[in-house]
Amino acid sequence: MLRHLPILTACIVCHAAAADPVYKCSEGGRISYGDRPCGHAASVLAVPEAPAPDPDASARLERDRAALLELEKARVTRELREEREAVRARREAASMRRRCDKLRLNQRWAEEDARRSTGAALEAARIKARRQAEALAVECPA
Repeated sequence: MLRHLPILTACIVCHAAAADPVYKCSEGGRISYGDRPCGHAASVLAVPEAPAPDPDASARLERDRAALLELEKARVTRELREEREAVRARREAASMRRRCDKLRLNQRWAEEDARRSTGAALEAARIKARRQAEALAVECPA
């Protein structure tokens, strides 16, 4: 549908150029054609009239233009939506990395506390370290 648009435009532009006369000149047995008459032996060729423009062509052209505009609007809208989704996904990924980094840090601190603890505090520190490891495994499986 839209592939006919350039052809139709070319036909409309060429319509005005076809109205100029074409001159045929014979010089020394050689025939040449031009848009200006030659000096001595020129004859004007009969150029057939251009066909009348198709009355449906302008309506089709307008429909094609409207369809093209609609497609362009849909493409721009889709690209904007995809860009917004990509930005949101990047933000979510960055937030997830920060959360996982914080959990890894808390787990490391809990393991350090468990290594330094003695007596009754040792068991509590081990439980805390194990819970931090479990929270990290749940939140950040990879």
